[in-house]
Amino acid sequence: MGGFKEYDRYDGTGLAELIRKKDVSAEEVCEEAIGRIEKVNPSLNAVVTPMYDLAKKSLGAGLPDGPFTGVPFLLKDLLGAYAGVPLTGGSRASRNYIPAHDSELVARYKKAGFVTLGKTNCPEFGLLGVTEPELFGPTRNPWNTDRTPGGSSGGSAAAVASGMTPLASGGDGGGSIRIPSSHCGLFGLKPTRGRNPTGPDHGALWQGAAVEHVITRSVRDSAAVLDATCGTDTGAPYIIPPPVRPYREEVGLEPGPLTIAFNTRSPLDTEVHPECVKAVEDAAILLQKLGHRVEEARPSLDGKKLASSYLTMYFGEIAADIEELKEILGRKANRDDVEALTWTLGLLGRTFSASYFVEAIREWDRAARVMGRFNEKYDLYLTPTVASPPVKIGELQPKPAEQVAMKIVNALGLGTLLKMSGMTDKLAIQSLSKTPFTQLANFTGLPAMSVPLHWTGDGLPIGIHFIGRFGDAATVLRLAAQLEKARPWFDKRPPVKA
Repeated sequence: MGGFKEYDRYDGTGLAELIRKKDVSAEEVCEEAIGRIEKVNPSLNAVVTPMYDLAKKSLGAGLPDGPFTGVPFLLKDLLGAYAGVPLTGGSRASRNYIPAHDSELVARYKKAGFVTLGKTNCPEFGLLGVTEPELFGPTRNPWNTDRTPGGSSGGSAAAVASGMTPLASGGDGGGSIRIPSSHCGLFGLKPTRGRNPTGPDHGALWQGAAVEHVITRSVRDSAAVLDATCGTDTGAPYIIPPPVRPYREEVGLEPGPLTIAFNTRSPLDTEVHPECVKAVEDAAILLQKLGHRVEEARPSLDGKKLASSYLTMYFGEIAADIEELKEILGRKANRDDVEALTWTLGLLGRTFSASYFVEAIREWDRAARVMGRFNEKYDLYLTPTVASPPVKIGELQPKPAEQVAMKIVNALGLGTLLKMSGMTDKLAIQSLSKTPFTQLANFTGLPAMSVPLHWTGDGLPIGIHFIGRFGDAATVLRLAAQLEKARPWFDKRPPVKA
């Protein structure tokens, strides 16, 4: 390994400043980052498609003058189309798909000056809260390699936490930025629906539930990236008011006394680990010391009904994804093209009527109105990010009997029978029980963040989750920066690090 030995002492903003002042060259920083990826990635499996030659070529051609010129970056292998580089979405069906164009968000990352060194691992189609695709194998958590880094942006989170790059891209359709941020001791912001572009290939991702942004070690990096990427693109499905000022300027400004509701009870009435409860209670005390008013309260929502509506969307989107594989494969996809669980969920997606699907999405609209009224009283809503510390690799995979059942269902196409069995309600509870708190922000389009304020006795991170008002990431980021100053996390490093 060679290059710039102090690399991991800086966030992306700090590295950009050093490069701008010519205290270190972008080439030195790039070589150091590549060396660290090569050193640590074999034990974590976070980077699945290296792009070193492309990175060096971009350096040689000259980088744009942006806020992150010369800063090493990693791109999640889902949605982020980078011309000439495979975009697999974690699926063997797409392993040979190479887009000929950049997605709008990737184009903005390039304009910001990032040097992309590779693509990071994700579950097939980004479907799970763990990162264990059959195509590439599991990504491991640098805090404990027997544990998951979460998902679906697990590869990005493991890479950032271990020090490969100071930040990496992620997507969040149900918590997929915030869950891995919690599991890996990082800062994860889900912006408001419509804040970042989704073109030119997509519109309302997952019916508006999903957005893309980054996972970072510092709050200011997240804010500065959002400044560089936010704004509508041609044909955008949502146009929302622009921020009052650059988000980077919000970092360090006092949030003022906020009124914050907190709750530790799962919206599904499922178990919440004592460490996750403790993390929120401790955060509530810290918030009070910082001058905020904190009281126990929760919005009047039917969590189980919302979970069921979420799964309805989820099944439908999977069915559509499988159908669209014909554009990549040149033929209709079959059950051997995707993982068994993906095919089963796709079968379920084909069983729902159009009216059933629409009613599920209307449930989200009702939830958004409830949260709007809730936010008239409370500036922020505080919960655990997750209901459990990171689980062991493989723990959430289908059990042997379930695998046999799936093979039978898949072979015979018994999606309707599976639906009639009541399995969908069971799946809603089972699949979301470890991560029941994050989806609310996706239903409603609200900005939300996971802040790394707590570690368990055996050294596993637990994130604290905040949901803000629609369009108001400014308040969210102000509070994040205040918490970062009050209880710094930047120098907390996992046992596996570059």
